[in-house]
Amino acid sequence: MSKHQDETRAAYDGVVDLYVSKFADRLETQPFARNMIGTFAELVRGTGNLRAADVGCGPGHLTAMLHDLGLDAFGLDLSPGMVAHARRAHPALRFDEARMEALPVEDGALGGVLAHYSMIHTPPGELPALLAEQVRVLAPGGLLLVSFFGTEGPEPVRFDHKVAPAYSWPAERFAELLAGAGLVTVARLLHDPASERGFLDTHLLARRP
Repeated sequence: MSKHQDETRAAYDGVVDLYVSKFADRLETQPFARNMIGTFAELVRGTGNLRAADVGCGPGHLTAMLHDLGLDAFGLDLSPGMVAHARRAHPALRFDEARMEALPVEDGALGGVLAHYSMIHTPPGELPALLAEQVRVLAPGGLLLVSFFGTEGPEPVRFDHKVAPAYSWPAERFAELLAGAGLVTVARLLHDPASERGFLDTHLLARRP
């Protein structure tokens, strides 16, 4: 496991209760993100393959949302503390520890992968391998919804996230990475501001051909 993953895992393990208090119901005040996830779930249902992974699931609130939207959803996270909380909060659902670039899922098994602000801590040079892993587990026609902090500049920008160092991305550059991984971007949503720093909330929905 790389150094940044060790640091990120330890950082999230140390803030489980605080994170849950701030973010576990946050989508109640984020209609754009909530509706983008709803659209994702509807399109996954339309593929006929209801299996979906919430990758970087944190406390499991979005895994539960996907379940409520009719998907056979399970959560994966790097942080043992987050996984433990998710299991307590949502005992009927499955949660496991996993790294995003080594998912415990067979090839082509899933109708959908949700990555909601879970790729933000990955250094830019490591993102292609991480995206390739998401593509590996998707069935043909399966969908990936990735959400992240957007920037209007030409390059990704490293910044001091409250939990661990993170990166904001130009939507077009991230879409190019998705294309390089073999995905076709079918929708993108940008809105602002996502924070006092003025980042754009960015959501890209892509399909594996």
